[in-house]
Amino acid sequence: MINTTLCYLEQDGKYLMLHRVKKENDINKDKWIGIGGKFEEGESPEECLLREVKEETGLTLTDWRCCGIITFLADQHPAEYMHLFWSDAFEGSVSDCDEGVLEWIAKEELFQLPLWEGDKIFLKMMQEHHPFFLLKLEYQTGHLRRAVLNGKEI
Repeated sequence: MINTTLCYLEQDGKYLMLHRVKKENDINKDKWIGIGGKFEEGESPEECLLREVKEETGLTLTDWRCCGIITFLADQHPAEYMHLFWSDAFEGSVSDCDEGVLEWIAKEELFQLPLWEGDKIFLKMMQEHHPFFLLKLEYQTGHLRRAVLNGKEI
């Protein structure tokens, strides 16, 4: 099981999104996603969050909220536990990212971008400030086949 973090940085009604266009053989190729990545040995979710945000954006988080844990199951990829975070408190300037192009996207335009289907579920919940949640997403050949929110299929 892989452990990852994903963070949506918010400023002025926009999210800092990563358009994954630079890496070869990227599961997220051409998709727009938040900021994050895999845990390193011995890291906590918060340590991974802070490191990944700094590495990918150049920004330093000063406060954040953990929104939930998403379990990803896919027929073509290893299972993953993703710790979802949100923050509007950070310092520094956005730098270039070697994994894609960073861009501030207005919240109302977000769902028009090429996103994973499951991401739309947890983004909506995060935007609506739902309490901490557990979401299980099952993909088959890149398509969402099943979603279970707090133990109930949706």
